[in-house]
Amino acid sequence: MKEKKVKTILVSQPKPESDKSPYFDLAKKCKVKIDFRPFIHVEGLTAKEFRQQKISILSHDAVIFTSKNAMDHFFRMCEATRITVPEEMKYFCVSEAIAYYLQKYITYRKRKVFIGRQKIEDMLSTLKKHKDCNFLLPCSDILKDSIPQFLKDYKFKFTKAVMYRTVCSDLSELENVFYDILVFYSPSGIKSLYQNFPEFEQNDTRIAAFGLTTAKAVDDAGLELNIGAPNPKAPSMTMALEQYIKKVNKR
Repeated sequence: MKEKKVKTILVSQPKPESDKSPYFDLAKKCKVKIDFRPFIHVEGLTAKEFRQQKISILSHDAVIFTSKNAMDHFFRMCEATRITVPEEMKYFCVSEAIAYYLQKYITYRKRKVFIGRQKIEDMLSTLKKHKDCNFLLPCSDILKDSIPQFLKDYKFKFTKAVMYRTVCSDLSELENVFYDILVFYSPSGIKSLYQNFPEFEQNDTRIAAFGLTTAKAVDDAGLELNIGAPNPKAPSMTMALEQYIKKVNKR
């Protein structure tokens, strides 16, 4: 069956803050309308909910931050539970961007901030130098198993501390709005789609998914995956979209 030309795309994420986003370049290059709407959002646990985990923040002398969200909710929880973070606390940030963000909360001193390249695996040699630390891992309720497993495999002493949760956003304003392509970056986005629209039918809508777990969620929901990334010809979602749009729009 001939696929319809693409004129509109909805990306299930917040609108990029930078004008240099490749999505804006894609919109100009392919002459398509791209909207952004987060299908999921983050909510912090209350102090009471956190206390139910029976975790003592002050019994840890190091914190591992895997995201800016984790950092925001760590310091929010410290404030909510009236804890003053000791000056001696060490911070292990998996990327430079996360480490830079830390300046929002502490006086930056190199001796207590350690920076990875992008993933926690990149920090192995640094973490081993601090093997005696008792690490705290602030996270969401859907933290990837690979991160705690990595810490377990190398026998680091750590505590997983859930401080925020990912919840489905209210998308009721989209009920009668239709797009040629829906772009998803996580299984939670698919879950949100069906929580908001239980009767959703794909029809002529094309589905784009980034990552294997998102692609699996598309398949599990009985949807057809039309655009998958990364792939050998398109390492990014915008590249995959561009290739698809050029193919169907030139017909």
